[in-house]
Amino acid sequence: MRCCGTTAPARTAGPCWQLFVVMIGRVDDWPVFTWSTSPQAPTVEERAAALASLGFALAADAEWEWCEDTTPEYHLHPVRVVLMAAAQILPLDGGAA
Repeated sequence: MRCCGTTAPARTAGPCWQLFVVMIGRVDDWPVFTWSTSPQAPTVEERAAALASLGFALAADAEWEWCEDTTPEYHLHPVRVVLMAAAQILPLDGGAA
């Protein structure tokens, strides 16, 4: 969850959930999907649909692994808990990989 919104690929006015496909190269080139501002984490189905829209799918037998972190103290708001998840993925045939 991005605690202060984002400017990429489109600006959000507040907290939002984003899905990044981590790849070799510049962070600016990573495929990204942004959900509308919401305190609810995207469901497994919503994450699968977002991955598919980017040309990827979960690898066989892969599961989402979650961890908690906190926002940096330099943010202009009180420190907040941030949830991060990771999973092994594969490019779909004809996908963006």
